[in-house]
Amino acid sequence: MLDQIEKSLKAHFSPPLVDELLAAYQEAKLNFFLGGLRLSAVEGGRFCEAALRMLEEKTRGSFTSLNQQLDAEKLIEQLKNKPKASYPASIRLHIPRAIRVVYDIRNARDNAHLADGIDPNLQDATLVISNLDWVLAEFVRQYHNVSATEAQRIVDGLVTRTVPAIQDFDGFLKILNPKLKVSEYLLVLLYERGSAGAVYPELETWVRPVMRANLRRALARLVHAAAFVHDDGKRFYITKRGMKEVEKRNLHHIK
Repeated sequence: MLDQIEKSLKAHFSPPLVDELLAAYQEAKLNFFLGGLRLSAVEGGRFCEAALRMLEEKTRGSFTSLNQQLDAEKLIEQLKNKPKASYPASIRLHIPRAIRVVYDIRNARDNAHLADGIDPNLQDATLVISNLDWVLAEFVRQYHNVSATEAQRIVDGLVTRTVPAIQDFDGFLKILNPKLKVSEYLLVLLYERGSAGAVYPELETWVRPVMRANLRRALARLVHAAAFVHDDGKRFYITKRGMKEVEKRNLHHIK
């Protein structure tokens, strides 16, 4: 999926900009899922630097070198004033405004937060990641010739939630917390897999041998009794309710 996005974007933009955009996006998402909230904001700024240069290239035919300081404020103002007949509102207004929010959060994320009991870094990182998701999906929609829904689905599949309690050995997912029960095992595995899901033989391989006898029964409970998992007849996927359960109980971290 990443290859598809990379190929389609590189047909419209300079490859170094696309490489920078996708690398920063992946790093920001991984940092967010692993709890590196401030690093997510930093990588979000790097993502925006690449995205703005892509808009600059699209509207000017050239872009500020990656080795030079980008005047983001000036460029955002210039994009706003581009002729409506030549460029869609997404290029002139929506993407630049989303980028501006990320810049503001990155530059002032430690200042003047209300003492309302909410961790400001979590608030900020969540907003940054949401904007990055939207901007990338919008680039995909514009230059991959797909609907907004399909663009978001493609972006969702780019980066799965990386789980500290799982180590990947050439495709074999090993859970590093042996105290988990079979249902917890399954939830953590499917949390890691994200939108890719998993087929039954994969899950059967990854769980501990002693768990295999009750595997189908445990999956059925997760699907029907708890609504933590969805079974489409081919693959198993974790639901939003299942994700919340993993995060609430902190099952995805090494204990």
